[in-house]
Amino acid sequence: MRQSGQATALGVFAVLFVVVAALGFFAARWRRSDHSQLSEWGLGGRRFGTIITWFLLGGDLYTAYTFVAVPAAMFAQGAAGFFAVPYTILVYPLLFAVFPRLWSVCRAKGYVTAADFVRGRFDSGLLALAVAATGILATMPYIALQLVGIEVVLAGLGIHGAWPLVIAFVVLAAFTYTSGLRAPAIIALVKDVLIYITVIVAIIVIPHELGGYAKIFAAVPPAKLYLAAPSGHNLGQSMGYATLALGSALALFLYPHAVTGLLSSSGRSVIRRNAVILPAYSIALGFIALLGYMALAAGVKTMPAHAAGFKEFGANYAVPALFLQSFPPWFVGVAFAAVAIGALVPASIMAIASANLFTRNIYREYFKPNCTPAEELRVARLAALAVKIGALLFIIGLSGAEKLAITLQLIGGIWVIQTLPAVLLGLYTRWLHPQALLLGWAAGIAAATAMVAANGFQGVIYVLRYGDWTAPCYAAVSSLLVNVVVTVVLSFVFNTFVRGPARDATTAQDYA
Repeated sequence: MRQSGQATALGVFAVLFVVVAALGFFAARWRRSDHSQLSEWGLGGRRFGTIITWFLLGGDLYTAYTFVAVPAAMFAQGAAGFFAVPYTILVYPLLFAVFPRLWSVCRAKGYVTAADFVRGRFDSGLLALAVAATGILATMPYIALQLVGIEVVLAGLGIHGAWPLVIAFVVLAAFTYTSGLRAPAIIALVKDVLIYITVIVAIIVIPHELGGYAKIFAAVPPAKLYLAAPSGHNLGQSMGYATLALGSALALFLYPHAVTGLLSSSGRSVIRRNAVILPAYSIALGFIALLGYMALAAGVKTMPAHAAGFKEFGANYAVPALFLQSFPPWFVGVAFAAVAIGALVPASIMAIASANLFTRNIYREYFKPNCTPAEELRVARLAALAVKIGALLFIIGLSGAEKLAITLQLIGGIWVIQTLPAVLLGLYTRWLHPQALLLGWAAGIAAATAMVAANGFQGVIYVLRYGDWTAPCYAAVSSLLVNVVVTVVLSFVFNTFVRGPARDATTAQDYA
């Protein structure tokens, strides 16, 4: 990009970023209410309707790193990277059927986090602590990866170094501190409009320039168009692909930021409506994934932009480089702003969700059980600030931080799925014993970590072997099976020989 064009793109990017920052601060006055309550700051007062919840969850789940990493996976690995599309389809029937129950009981009891529910349901502070700690650990590298998305687009604009990230996250920290969840809710409107405009233009203009979709697919190496077929006793890539989609779907709404988005809605019907309309994002994601193939067809590996600043980001440079080649500078500014703003929305929700967990399930549970609502809110705001500072220091202060953050985020998904028996199964039965759930969680965490360690912390597909048969399987699914088996067997033992927990703080009416 010429220097004048780069200045134009940077100018458009800066204007949109400033507008979004102003909206973040304005959000404190939007639907103003009692900001001395954690549920007001951390859940937006539980009053978001269908449209706001749709934008909030869309901004929460389809992050900047998704916009960069999904096509990067298609660019580097081929068809295996497309698993993100079926998994976001599988997750919505689960959302429709199960999560209205979680919303109902949390609303009835004033719970702010999934760990709050586990604490009340099973009368176990240690089990709630395990759920909270797992959620925080799984979320931290996710926040750091949003910075990777910002770094990539800034590199495309010719901006390098730590200071732009520091500025972006100072702004993020400021409007999150003052506005809470209302800030990402209102910013998500702008972010999603920009994302949809960018995607619609890209899937029309770029294929036209490249000669159509037929020529794009013809330019992709055959090995990247198909999954490896089963051979003999080897089940091939198909099982790994299927379990990756299934495990990712089961884990998605166990992440604290996803739970926070759900609990901020105003009713069960809002969640069900969103389960019906959120697949619109999956359609967009399918086209976003194809940008990886478009980058291959456009030959971005040979672009000057690659040598001029993208090489350090590996395959993540593919989409920004493709946009630099395909669009005028002003639209590059719009597209890159969409990615950067797409980092601010989930990063702020993730920080708020982690702060909610720390405040409710660690600080109040173990340090100051009698803290006032005002003190609870103050601690949550400071915790959210600490989370963002930690993510920033991780990225700018640690050599190889991007690769480490990706590895930790992959492990995080395998870890967070281990909370499924306590959270999701707990919505339907209390037969599971809290000590068994805790030991099952520990067994699942240990098995998952061992599987990833056996891969040298470089991959999440672990090959299961039985005699001559080999079956690649997502470690989240196989370790979850270990978790469930341990939980069920020990629940039978404890329920038979050990007295159960004292009480269940929830009632049948709370779930209706």
